[in-house]
Amino acid sequence: MRAIDVNRVGKSFGADSGMVRALHDVTFATKPGEFVSIVGPSGCGKTTLLRMIGDLLPTEEGSILVGGVPPREARKLGLFSWVFQSPVLLPWRTVLENVRLPLEIRNPRSDGNVRSPEALIRLVGLESFTGKLPKQLSGGMQQRVALARALTFSPDVLLMDEPFAALDELTRGTLNVELLRICAQVKTTVLFVTHSISEAVYLSDSIVVFSPRPGTVKAVIEVPFARPRNSDMRHSDEFREIVECVESKLH
Repeated sequence: MRAIDVNRVGKSFGADSGMVRALHDVTFATKPGEFVSIVGPSGCGKTTLLRMIGDLLPTEEGSILVGGVPPREARKLGLFSWVFQSPVLLPWRTVLENVRLPLEIRNPRSDGNVRSPEALIRLVGLESFTGKLPKQLSGGMQQRVALARALTFSPDVLLMDEPFAALDELTRGTLNVELLRICAQVKTTVLFVTHSISEAVYLSDSIVVFSPRPGTVKAVIEVPFARPRNSDMRHSDEFREIVECVESKLH
């Protein structure tokens, strides 16, 4: 069974002479437990597609399945969760209270595999900051809180929309390592949008390369590195070869 199945998806915005074609005939699939990145030029529809998969935009052309069901049903079943570029934390709530928020909104008794907020905070390495407010945290720490919150109901699929784009390079590299560690423990499927080719190669099992608008799939590139991974692999010839391969598809 495929975790995500995108089949001949298209998307347009506007009307008549103002119509903009954002996506055209997009097709790819991910396997359960796979980490897949989407890369492409700015404005090629990466985030638009992610929003369609996450039921934030309707599917008008083609079909999308998440866990074998359409996005709307997958959302109601709690099959996926989001991590956005902005952590979207409530500033008046502590770290623990922000991570606890999904349990207050959604009845945990109707869900099978629920992780405790305290366990999730330990998972992302913030157990010393449980009582802190968001303004007392760095940007990277705030994203760790957002990730912990997103894992509350053990989603089958984690949708990540450029979650580290606003961070400095050193913090971003650290969170790449931490994300791999966390994903190895929770064993969820990840669909990750990024503009960073080296980030995509380091994190992913495969990379979906989009064309300029209207975005379509130019290539799906498999990343052969075994897991667990370490940051030293970024300096290897094989790593650079895959980065150059992705770059060549983009250009």
